[in-house]
Amino acid sequence: MTNPGILSIKDFTYSLPEEKIAKYPLIQRDDSKLLIYKDGNITEEIYRNIADQIPEESLLIFNDTKVVEARLFFQKQTGGIIEIFCLEPHDQYSDITSAMRQNEKILWRCLIGGASKWKHGQILEKIIILQENKFILKAKFIEKADDSFIIELSWNDPTLSFAEVLHLAGAIPLPPYLKRNAEAGDAKRYQTIYANYEGSVAAPTAGLHFTDTVFAKLKEKNIHSDYLTLHVGAGTFKPVTSDVMQDHEMHAEHFIITRSTIMNILNHLNKNIIAVGTTSLRTIESLYWMGVKQTLINSPQSMDITQWETYELEEYQIPVKDALQVLLNWMGKNQMDHLAAKTQIIIAPGYKFKLVNGLITNFHQPQSTLLLLVAAFTGNGPKAPNGFQEVWRRIYEYALQNNFRFLSYGDGSLLWLNHD
Repeated sequence: MTNPGILSIKDFTYSLPEEKIAKYPLIQRDDSKLLIYKDGNITEEIYRNIADQIPEESLLIFNDTKVVEARLFFQKQTGGIIEIFCLEPHDQYSDITSAMRQNEKILWRCLIGGASKWKHGQILEKIIILQENKFILKAKFIEKADDSFIIELSWNDPTLSFAEVLHLAGAIPLPPYLKRNAEAGDAKRYQTIYANYEGSVAAPTAGLHFTDTVFAKLKEKNIHSDYLTLHVGAGTFKPVTSDVMQDHEMHAEHFIITRSTIMNILNHLNKNIIAVGTTSLRTIESLYWMGVKQTLINSPQSMDITQWETYELEEYQIPVKDALQVLLNWMGKNQMDHLAAKTQIIIAPGYKFKLVNGLITNFHQPQSTLLLLVAAFTGNGPKAPNGFQEVWRRIYEYALQNNFRFLSYGDGSLLWLNHD
């Protein structure tokens, strides 16, 4: 495996006209166009018929995270507005799910719009009248972190969890490239229909196209579905500003996966394992490296996967089946029915995929880590008539020329692993 640290992000760009960015979703989710890449060929379908493109006995892994209303607006007595963007819980909480259940107060890592206007020690208040009751949310500046702020949020109704507080007082955080504020319709359409566990500040957008009709067709064809939870952070939109990837810090994200889902993946290793979204793919691939760490270290202090760890561990690789079994044995020994950890894994050209051979994903921004992942997955193919050799370029050029809609509310693709 070649370490992608030497890659230049400038080699992963393309021209994305503003009119190609979908500012709003289609009314019917499964009407979205679907590009299929397989064995060097590109074809088209719509999501409603995706089951026709997937073999029987395949396993689709979905991310069932739920987007929270992470944008909080406070008005100062002087009239100025301060926006608090809730990123993730303070390190004192073991995971996002438990943090979302906290009552009365919580520490949260945030971005602040208008931070210079917020005097140290000043407590901000947001008041909402609920029938005959007055709900009060307070924000207190605690400290400045490297690239964010630690804020204490507290509220006067001890029966409300933090997730309920955000739902009551916050707004859906649409991706910045949409260049518009959230509207009433976004509350539903910026969630997958199977969203379950609050914690994301961005939707796992590959899943936005799936409907009850699509799931029924998958089941009818004996295509299996399972779920994990990875809470998408704002880092997914973090631009790569360094010249080479080794100078870019990848965002870490919390995930939870059950023992039964890992067993399901293990039992499908000789079939097709398809990640619905880059978040699902990053989580599934991280499982392998956790098994490798457990094999080498025997109860490491942390099962988290850091940015370059996969490339450092490559020389110690073991069979995928053995890695997953080691992980399952460790969980059984520790009486764990689920695994909660963080992954900072960066997947870029040079990475060798271990578990996943199919990826369902939208079309991503130029010079983004998500585009690097797609480039790694599709690899290099035979030289195409248009002169492109990298398969991702062929795919994106086709999508641009054939009226596909781009980014979070756009169309998507079913990509099959390209073996160079």
